[in-house]
Amino acid sequence: MTEQSQACVYLGEGLASYNFGANHPFGPARHDAFKRAFEEQGLHRRCVVREPVKTDSDHIQRFHTKDYIQRVRDQSVTGVGYLDYGDTPAFQGVYDAAATVVGTVLDGVEKIVAGHCSRVFVPIAGLHHARRDSAAGFCVFNDCGVAIETLLDQYGLRTVAYVDIDAHHGDGVYYGFDDNPAVIFADLHQDGRTLYPGTGSAQETGRGAARGTKLNLPMPPGADDPQFMAAWPQVEALLKNHPPEFILLQCGADSIAGDPITAMRYTAASHAHAARRLRKLANEMCDGRLLAMGGGGYNLGNIAAGWSAVVEALL
Repeated sequence: MTEQSQACVYLGEGLASYNFGANHPFGPARHDAFKRAFEEQGLHRRCVVREPVKTDSDHIQRFHTKDYIQRVRDQSVTGVGYLDYGDTPAFQGVYDAAATVVGTVLDGVEKIVAGHCSRVFVPIAGLHHARRDSAAGFCVFNDCGVAIETLLDQYGLRTVAYVDIDAHHGDGVYYGFDDNPAVIFADLHQDGRTLYPGTGSAQETGRGAARGTKLNLPMPPGADDPQFMAAWPQVEALLKNHPPEFILLQCGADSIAGDPITAMRYTAASHAHAARRLRKLANEMCDGRLLAMGGGGYNLGNIAAGWSAVVEALL
């Protein structure tokens, strides 16, 4: 069983260190909740387990402004204040922790493009709210955005698909690329009229030359697996109309029933379905290139179930 035939999963203290303390929803137990389930289910014996990798500011600057990166560096030393308007506190070492999330995702991208791994899962990643010039919604650096810029610029891909099933709209990614037709964007999320960040209406389909390359599917609070399955074919139709050369999946577990800050009612079956179908599409369209990121999720049992189901589906 060769490494090339396997999914790669990244685990380690470098990723676990991205958290905002025990009293914050994005707390320190999230990484280990997944790790325990991953090992108890024997998934670690069927995957290549890799260590996190920190990146440098030049790579982060592919998506973020130089001034904002310096601000994170400065507040990383003091550990004082917020990096946005009150959701995302600074802490000592926040720059290194956030740079490790980005670097780990970029390492996964490189391993896939180079053929060393067929598919990749990074549990503490998918920080889809961060804007080019600020943090937002627990997200310091937007690893999704940096990965997209890297795939387009460094690797010269013509089309990258980003699919997001987190309960929250991936606004940092959407508005970061809403005028870029090379980025195919599909996002199923709790209706923004009922949940942060309040964006992602069905009318938001891209701007200018990118109009029609973006799909926002706001779901009603309480939406369950049958509603997810009924909406999902629209995602596949978009990707078939705009075939990608690489697929990114943000599979936030906060859309699973019982999350403390959302009102969705999926089970892990929806997450498994998304990963399984995207794996099939990746095999058909882009040499199997698929990288999944854990995203949100603030119920530890849901994290364990949802992300393990994604890994199982990737195998």
